[in-house]
Amino acid sequence: MCSATADLQDTFKHYEKTFKALADEKRLQLLNLLASSPNNCVCDLAEEMGMAQSKLSYHLKILLQANLIIQDKRGTWSYYSLNHQEII
Repeated sequence: MCSATADLQDTFKHYEKTFKALADEKRLQLLNLLASSPNNCVCDLAEEMGMAQSKLSYHLKILLQANLIIQDKRGTWSYYSLNHQEII
């Protein structure tokens, strides 16, 4: 396989992961919430979304793996914001 084809395959895999992450209403709501108020801790996001922290963590993990959000650990708390470079 030539380098250009391999690069194209990597690009396709990247977009596939991104689109799968976006193909969920709760994750879209979560991204919208992060767009309107950045740097939220899990406890605030869980309350705002009306969702258990365990369920929220599942959705955050998928968004992190797709590189759509950024996690900032401060002590025992994690804060989340949009990865503007990836979204734009």
